[in-house]
Amino acid sequence: MKKVSILLLFFIGFLYPYECIGQNSSNNKKYTFKRGDKNGIGKWYMGREIAHVMGFQGIGWLERSEREKEEDVSTLIQNMKIKSNETIADIGAGSGYHVFRIAPLANNGLVYAVDIQVEMIMAIENIKESSKIRNIETILGSEKSIHLPKNSVDKILMVDVYHEFNFPMEMMSSVKTALKPNGQLYLIEYRAEDPNVPIKKIHKMTENQAVKEMKAAGFKLKGNINNLPWQHCMVFVKDNY
Repeated sequence: MKKVSILLLFFIGFLYPYECIGQNSSNNKKYTFKRGDKNGIGKWYMGREIAHVMGFQGIGWLERSEREKEEDVSTLIQNMKIKSNETIADIGAGSGYHVFRIAPLANNGLVYAVDIQVEMIMAIENIKESSKIRNIETILGSEKSIHLPKNSVDKILMVDVYHEFNFPMEMMSSVKTALKPNGQLYLIEYRAEDPNVPIKKIHKMTENQAVKEMKAAGFKLKGNINNLPWQHCMVFVKDNY
């Protein structure tokens, strides 16, 4: 009997590691890894390769004088129909280009500027302090979370950043948690359907791809406001609302 018990334990111990490997393999199926674009990270999600994150060294490009003309940021901000008492979050805020245009409109509310790079956060803090702006709060996020409270935000803005998320599924789960039940997500991405948009392919997205990925995250498309020169202005809401 003792011999049988020992053999049984050995058999279970032999199977257990393989069971764990199988579980891990199943969990990792959401992401695949293969070579792709030289500007990509070799990690794929739902058929799309994830692009490299633009480093803080690109602040000059974010603040370029041609940006208003190229992207019509004023119209984008108008599309958001911001109310004075709303809480807005700019995810991947960078140097704060959009944050400082939103803050005066939400003058009785709050604007979260979220980024994963300390240098970007510091750039926003410097302008915020010198301008004595009181309704902007900087948040150092991570690759998997925007670190905002549950049901705390009326509107979330993501400008040309989603395609760089290293963990899009985890990040969008965090976004969904932070967004209020009737909140809106503004997903801005360069139009991959338009070959005339002078941006590298890996930094563009089609509406169909965006809808597919947002659906997997629990969002549905409310509308795509087609009034920007180069970008989609896609408005998503929670699918269960």
